[in-house]
Amino acid sequence: MGKPLIDYRAVFRALPGMVALLTPDLIYADANDDFLRLAGRTREQLLGRYIFDVFPENPNDPAAAGMRETRESMLRVVGSGERDTMALLRYDIEDPQRPGVWREHYWSPVNAPVHGPDGQVALVVHRVEEVTELLHARGGANGGARAQVLEAELYTRARELQEVNERLRQAHAQEREVALALQAAMLPAPGPTGPHATAVRYRPAVGALNVCGDWYDLVDLPGDNLAIAVGDVVGHGLAAACTMGQLRSALSAACRVADGPAQALEALGLYARFVEGAEATTVVTTFIDWDSHTISYSCAGHPPPALVHGDGTVSFLDEATDPPLAARPEHLSRPQAHVGFTEGSTLVLYTDGLVERRDEDIYSSLDRLAASLTHHRHSDPEALADALLADLLPTAGTTDDAALIVLRL
Repeated sequence: MGKPLIDYRAVFRALPGMVALLTPDLIYADANDDFLRLAGRTREQLLGRYIFDVFPENPNDPAAAGMRETRESMLRVVGSGERDTMALLRYDIEDPQRPGVWREHYWSPVNAPVHGPDGQVALVVHRVEEVTELLHARGGANGGARAQVLEAELYTRARELQEVNERLRQAHAQEREVALALQAAMLPAPGPTGPHATAVRYRPAVGALNVCGDWYDLVDLPGDNLAIAVGDVVGHGLAAACTMGQLRSALSAACRVADGPAQALEALGLYARFVEGAEATTVVTTFIDWDSHTISYSCAGHPPPALVHGDGTVSFLDEATDPPLAARPEHLSRPQAHVGFTEGSTLVLYTDGLVERRDEDIYSSLDRLAASLTHHRHSDPEALADALLADLLPTAGTTDDAALIVLRL
């Protein structure tokens, strides 16, 4: 028996309950039949129009917040790529046949992303449960009174939930500001690296809490040599920023006294066992010897550095990879590898927020990075860093922060 042919457009329009599709700019792309019927609008009145031009806030209700809360929910979906369930809210709708007359509605909305081939949010699914009729249902002589009491109670609870959500949002925003300020203080611009041009970048995540676990560092070594490292703490927010600061400082000190990157990571791994929140941190460290034109490196569960050669080919330094910090029950020596380079090559270290996407495997992510590096190989480090961010990060941002170092060898 062959596969049945399914008309998905017909299925969408017949879905029970109110469902609409919007672009990331919150423009109506489609709506099912129940949405049109219950919202009192035709398809022509919706498609191609901004959602809040079609359904503005009731100007007669100074406490109305449905439009703002719905917009923030949808923008969270666009920014995070994750579903957002809203609390019950009141959102009045103007009667299309009687301008200026507003009818109260109670909605229970859920907003969900539809990802495109590039991993970005291509559409927002806006599903709404209409509960107004339930609130206004009458059952017996006192049904109307009971409905009014229930309506008032639900409205009060919805307002309380909205106030709690707003306080949480403000607290998260304040924590984000503090964490980002701490992050900026801990990640200064690199100092002089002689004739070798360097660029660094840090891009925070779009979420209120998903920031401040990543770091980078450049450390002067004896003989005018250089150590470069990037790392990523598991966790987010202010606690992750504090843990990041401790690990960054410890690794900086270890690099200055260690015989190589593996020994530096061994010392950092021992230290991480006594730092709260440091378990499973990933980090990669490279030691650059200008005289021998050699890069020594060791990696603790981190994406491999990329070495861009003069002809545009890209090598990933993945021959010395080990588990993240404090991931093993016992302490073991870390591996170390070496690779030669020619003058004019470019070394790029980065955290996973730059390359990893939920809808592709890591090899595809690294292929995208390599393609961008090859395309922009003639750019100076500052221009190359900007190009990598433009090529690899979604325009709406990501749910993970990203750190990046570009060094011209």
